[in-house]
Amino acid sequence: MSTTPPPQALSTDTRPPLDERPADDGALGWLRALGPRGRRAFAGAFGGYALDSYDYFTLPLSMVALAAYFGLDSGQTGLFTTVTLVVSAIGGALAGVLADRVGRVKALMITVITYAVFTVACGFAPNYETLLVFRALQGLGFGGEWAVGAILVAEYASAKHRGRTLGAIQSSWAVGWALAVIMYTLVFSLLGDDLAWRVMFWTGALPALLVIWMRRRVQDAPEAVAVRERSSDKGSFTAIFKPGLLRTTVFAVLLSTGVQGGYYTLATWVPTYLKTERDLSVVGTGGYLTFLISGAFLGYLTGGYLTDRLGRRRNIWLFALLSALCILAYANIPSGANTLLLVLGFPLGFCMSAIFSGFGSFLSELYPTAVRGTGQGFTYNTGRAVGAVFPTTVGFLADSWGVGGALVFGAIGYGIAALALLGLPETRGKELA
Repeated sequence: MSTTPPPQALSTDTRPPLDERPADDGALGWLRALGPRGRRAFAGAFGGYALDSYDYFTLPLSMVALAAYFGLDSGQTGLFTTVTLVVSAIGGALAGVLADRVGRVKALMITVITYAVFTVACGFAPNYETLLVFRALQGLGFGGEWAVGAILVAEYASAKHRGRTLGAIQSSWAVGWALAVIMYTLVFSLLGDDLAWRVMFWTGALPALLVIWMRRRVQDAPEAVAVRERSSDKGSFTAIFKPGLLRTTVFAVLLSTGVQGGYYTLATWVPTYLKTERDLSVVGTGGYLTFLISGAFLGYLTGGYLTDRLGRRRNIWLFALLSALCILAYANIPSGANTLLLVLGFPLGFCMSAIFSGFGSFLSELYPTAVRGTGQGFTYNTGRAVGAVFPTTVGFLADSWGVGGALVFGAIGYGIAALALLGLPETRGKELA
């Protein structure tokens, strides 16, 4: 009888010995420490999340044109965001289960294909109801991409650098946002609004190119594969509600609800606020958003560094407070003070993005490997769905309060996030393997 152990019993750690691994010091030490496979996983997750962001922002940037084309009021346009975020909870939960059962990379490719297909479909919508359905289905892929990509990279990253590594992944959201603003500025400057919004959605086909590359080049972390093959509890929803994880799941949902309620209030309504209440042109709106997005990009990177230095909880507490203060200041800038509006856009983007930098590492560290995808996918995206109440509330109040006045609801979200941290442990330095 053969005594060769089964494949899953063999060592799957393909990394070189410790004394042969690349140095992890210096400004880019976190990237070198990932190794070749980890860097390819990083590139796949970075690109997937950037294009996820691009496809998401095709709607908020086209909102004014859509409202005019279909004759919509603020409540109806706010509903676009609500259905996207609510359905994203379903997509995120399903993607998390898939990540635990079939692997991180396969699940990641499925999410990217899903959000790309339905973003393009939005451009062919003949009426409001059809567009609402297509946007909801886009949320299936949109909801799952970040959680799966974050877990894929987190399982390659060292405990020492996990915060800044995942913070760098988060920064790709600002990259995709910037690309969407550039495309918006070009398309809406060259074409009439009735066609421009459709072209914006059609450009959402770009992620298909990323999937082709990922299929050939990106692999799951070997240690995660070994755990998945051995586990009998992988991808189990019931597992994240068992006594040992129930408290974590409840408070992680509240944390995600607060942070995303605040964020999506701003992401959805700031472009409309700039055009309708500040009377900025297409090019002018793009210029103001440049400051906001520049702040966001640097905020993601800075927040990633601070979450490793201060800890996950302190980083989120700090930027919840600063984000709430920035929203209140931004929404109450006097009429005519558009230069001040421009300047304040940078710290607003910085703070509301830096708070997200610790999410990828924090949620990954809260759950064991066998249900990491399920736990992170469910908590992050359930919070996103519940947080959708905030931008919808702004939409319904905008006609009476004005968009600027209604933006204060975003500050309430950050208060909820700060309170939720009281029920969660600090996880800085935790090993995932």
